Amino acid sequence: MRNPFLACAAVVLTAAALAACGSSADGNDPEAAGAQRPAASGPAVPGPSATPATEPATLRTEEPTAPGASAPAATAEGPKTPVDEITPATGTFTKKQKEYLKDRVPKGMDPAAVLQTGQETCDKLRYLVKADRDTAVGAIVTGEIPDAKDAVAGLCTQHQALVDEAAYAYPDGKHSGKKLRPGVYRSASPTTGCSWQIAGAGGKELASGASDTGKSRKITIPDSAVTFTSTGCYAWLPEGAAG
Repeated sequence: MRNPFLACAAVVLTAAALAACGSSADGNDPEAAGAQRPAASGPAVPGPSATPATEPATLRTEEPTAPGASAPAATAEGPKTPVDEITPATGTFTKKQKEYLKDRVPKGMDPAAVLQTGQETCDKLRYLVKADRDTAVGAIVTGEIPDAKDAVAGLCTQHQALVDEAAYAYPDGKHSGKKLRPGVYRSASPTTGCSWQIAGAGGKELASGASDTGKSRKITIPDSAVTFTSTGCYAWLPEGAAG
């Protein structure tokens, strides 16, 4: 189930992209170039970054990829452009940007378009973490923000903690065997139809519950758990992680 925060982020970021095409930020922190502050009544909204005078090039294309679209290199088939041949139309890419683009740019494709998709992933994470951090982590866990791991590693390392936490979280669905990690978990952005069940050997129920409040709940997955099933809870994040 798509999270409403993600839908809102997509609308906001699409509007921002269409309103101002063309911005390039430092490879380690695309947010450093600045963002417009939203009205006091609303959540933080990422605005178009201003290209500093010291930046070597404008790296976004004239027709930006809509937020939520898969990275071009992730879906395109065929040979990729060697990393030593990846160059923008003008200026240069930073080392981190080139690392991100490695094995992602199909032959004949503008590398700036691929880079832009990664930058938009960072923009969405920035928006979500300001609105609700748990939702940001949940969006990574559920795959609603694809390519988050690589985009964060190469373009917005300040969000690495979100990716690290997501690695130990559970999206809705059935989980079993070695994938289960004992511990306390909290639900992130659950719906009013959130329910869960924890079972042990032979399918014996160890714990179960449901919530129609839409508020976060906590559960404990014991060492004896064999399966964990969740529906309508969006994602379960390890308790004790930064929140």
